Amino acid sequence: MSNKEIFAQRRAGRMAAMQYLFSWSLNRPADVADDLRLFFEHQEQPRDYYAFGEEIIHGVLERREEVDGYIRSLAHNWDFERIARIDLAILRVAIYEMLFRKDIPPIVSINEAIDLSKQFSNADAKRFINGILDRLKDQLGRDARKATEQ
Repeated sequence: MSNKEIFAQRRAGRMAAMQYLFSWSLNRPADVADDLRLFFEHQEQPRDYYAFGEEIIHGVLERREEVDGYIRSLAHNWDFERIARIDLAILRVAIYEMLFRKDIPPIVSINEAIDLSKQFSNADAKRFINGILDRLKDQLGRDARKATEQ
């Protein structure tokens, strides 16, 4: 698979993860496994195409309290409950990647989150999301433009 194909597949995975997490935040299912099965049945590609996104979904759900704790601490002058659900889903994907996916340069996660916000949120979301993720990038203690070992 070429780098371009990998990039496109990861972008589709991030988009699917963001969409699922948005839906999950509005209506939490009793059975996540069954809910994911239904979700992926309605995607354009076979489920395995979205393996990266599904990994992010599981990671965010398993570490939601920690991820949300970062959002709460980095969203200066914002009440967590008032953050738009779509922006929250985008932030959860990016923050999970930045904290737990060392094989992805933080700047890539930030850029992907900004692109998602441009496509799915309002015009002001880009600045809000960038501000939070930029503050996190500065706290990571690693080169934002380089991946490290997983």
